[in-house]
Amino acid sequence: MIIWEWAQALWSYLVLTAPYLILGFLASGVIHQYLNMSVIKRHLAGKGIAPILKAALFGVPLPLCSCSVIPAAVTLKKEGASNAATASFLISTPESGIDSMVMTYGVMDLPMTLIRPIAAFLTATLAGLGQNLWNSGEIPVSSDETGSSCHSEESDDHGHDHDHDHVEERKSLKNVFSYAFNDLSDDLAWWLFIGLFVGALMNLYLPVDLFETIPIWGQRLVVLAFGIPFYICASASTPIAASMMMKGMSPGTALIFLLVGPATNFTNIAVLQKYLGKRGVLINVLAISFVALGLSFLVDFLYETFQWSTIFKIEHLHEDHHGVLEQVMAVFLSLLILKGIYKEKLKPMMTKKGSSKCCG
Repeated sequence: MIIWEWAQALWSYLVLTAPYLILGFLASGVIHQYLNMSVIKRHLAGKGIAPILKAALFGVPLPLCSCSVIPAAVTLKKEGASNAATASFLISTPESGIDSMVMTYGVMDLPMTLIRPIAAFLTATLAGLGQNLWNSGEIPVSSDETGSSCHSEESDDHGHDHDHDHVEERKSLKNVFSYAFNDLSDDLAWWLFIGLFVGALMNLYLPVDLFETIPIWGQRLVVLAFGIPFYICASASTPIAASMMMKGMSPGTALIFLLVGPATNFTNIAVLQKYLGKRGVLINVLAISFVALGLSFLVDFLYETFQWSTIFKIEHLHEDHHGVLEQVMAVFLSLLILKGIYKEKLKPMMTKKGSSKCCG
């Protein structure tokens, strides 16, 4: 009975989030295909405040998680980006993205959808300014340190004749779908499953007034302390944050979780020490913590002052008014998640196990 109730809650989460996630995947595919990374590299080179602001702005819509952003940032640093611009890019990119913004609107509301990328931009800018002030010494990066997980960039060859235009157009469209429903969905599959799994559990089994019994400062500090070392991607953190708000967590505290979880984790911090140094990592973590805490008070003030509703769309999970299209998309999303988990988690384990038996 308990498993059946959880399965129903999980299915309701899938039906609610599938249309927005699929739209977010497609939008991310378009950005990935048509945004010229060489332009970004050119704008992030040099010193001063301008590259910091540009890095924060470029990073907001890009669909890169905390792990996949590392090789992209190292590539930028190799191309001449400063510590400040690199740090700014490393924060705004995983904290926000077109997929997570669409997901936030689908699960939560418009104010939080707008606040989230603004908060990512402010956090990234503050971290970049901090790097300029206290960590301006550059650590050399060799050309072989960009990481194998970067996708190869397409050459900017515009010497095609007219006969090849339609072929190239079809290829571009194919690349959009390939990135959206292969690369990106596979990359996020495991964390999306965790987010939906945990969100459904919390929605069903946590007491309704759980967070109302905890002082607001206690809520903020616990979420901050938990979010810094552990990782969950921006899209997957959204249903969990919405579920916590349903149990009495304030919108501002939920924002802390949305900002800190995607931007920091043990692995990320360990890798960043090589390129920004320990001081640079500390500046990033402090900037994320400071902005997240400060904005949490502002967000709570705004929701209270303007009486924005916190009865999010996720509250209506159990109303059986799901359309056929939404259910079809939920099935499609489920298949994408299962495919990604198999390719990224199960298949490597099976291959490793098989090779060890063979060698043994």
